[in-house]
Amino acid sequence: VQLVESGGGVVQAGGSLRLSCAASGSIVSISAMGWTRQAPGKSRELVARISRGNSTDYAESVRGRFTISRDNAKNTVYLQMNSLTPEDTAVYTCDADLVTAEAFLHSSGRGTRVTVSS
Repeated sequence: VQLVESGGGVVQAGGSLRLSCAASGSIVSISAMGWTRQAPGKSRELVARISRGNSTDYAESVRGRFTISRDNAKNTVYLQMNSLTPEDTAVYTCDADLVTAEAFLHSSGRGTRVTVSS
């Protein structure tokens, strides 16, 4: 099982980015998927999570600016980030609770870097 993020980069404050994360491998099903981030010198924090039924939860710091969504047919989760600020600079990592033929797993990707310049 592999989770691969894409879409990170450098953007000016006020700009937008869309992150994607595709899960691949011998996956039977995926329940919750989400994004966390870790800024330089700070601990990792939850950004957003989405259930298989599309119930969502957001960190207060991103509520109203970020939108998480998923495509179950593609085993993919997205994070649309608008009105970015320098405080959003971090490595963003996706994770998923999934079922394979052998086990229940909680898997994470390697992360994608987002840099917001002022």
